[in-house]
Amino acid sequence: MRYHYEKPDISVPMYGENYYCEHHPVYFVCTLYKMGDVGLAVIQQKYRIDTKSTWWTRIDPDLRNSLYLNPGFLEYFKKMAGPCKNGCYPTVTIRQIMWALKMKPLKREVWETCFDHCPI
Repeated sequence: MRYHYEKPDISVPMYGENYYCEHHPVYFVCTLYKMGDVGLAVIQQKYRIDTKSTWWTRIDPDLRNSLYLNPGFLEYFKKMAGPCKNGCYPTVTIRQIMWALKMKPLKREVWETCFDHCPI
């Protein structure tokens, strides 16, 4: 049996911030983890049932603390983060970072698309 990430009953996001990027071709808002002058943007795909459309946006609030408090986060951050270029930071999807940190994955939905290992 495969186990998936389960949302906590109560979650108050303390780490990461909403970052608005008007110049990125994939998303307008993301969750940004920043240390000094370098940052790492994390995005998650959402679905609107009435229009059957998807979009990339910030991650769910309950995931923000789980990522940051993961023992492997700092090493991953140092490897993937970078300075802001043209108003955008290096970006990964929630699935990419959860896979790299060996966290339980989110349940895969049929409408999801992915970037695999390519830069976003």
